[in-house]
Amino acid sequence: MARDVKINIRALRPEDYAAVHAVWEAAGLSIRPQGRDTEAAVREQLRHFPDTYLVAEHEGRIVGMVFGTHDVRKGWINRLAVHPDCRRRGVARRLIEACERAFDARGIAIFAALIEGGNEESEEFFRQAGYEEFGPIAYYRKRRHTDV
Repeated sequence: MARDVKINIRALRPEDYAAVHAVWEAAGLSIRPQGRDTEAAVREQLRHFPDTYLVAEHEGRIVGMVFGTHDVRKGWINRLAVHPDCRRRGVARRLIEACERAFDARGIAIFAALIEGGNEESEEFFRQAGYEEFGPIAYYRKRRHTDV
């Protein structure tokens, strides 16, 4: 895919699930197919975040996505993924910029992303997008089961 191709950013639709799942797999994202990433779970999440769950399309094919969530005061960039065939074309940047605009429209002025350790490519991407590392920080979680 050439750098100057037309990319359309739009809201995720329920029928996009299979294509989104395929991009997650191609991009190497960890997937919880029995938990948070089931089709039913994504559909429910989409009900809460219809304007910040976004996909990038090229010639009708979904090539990237971002799931933006928020708690009314802070916006979170989640599940950002771009198909390996389409990387280094500005797709990820356009996705987060669109998500940030949706957060802005809601009056949310703090944007954040959690990046798993060892993912230097994502860390560099977010630095270049104007995000600054905020740390050290201790992240604690409690899961009801392993698939969430």
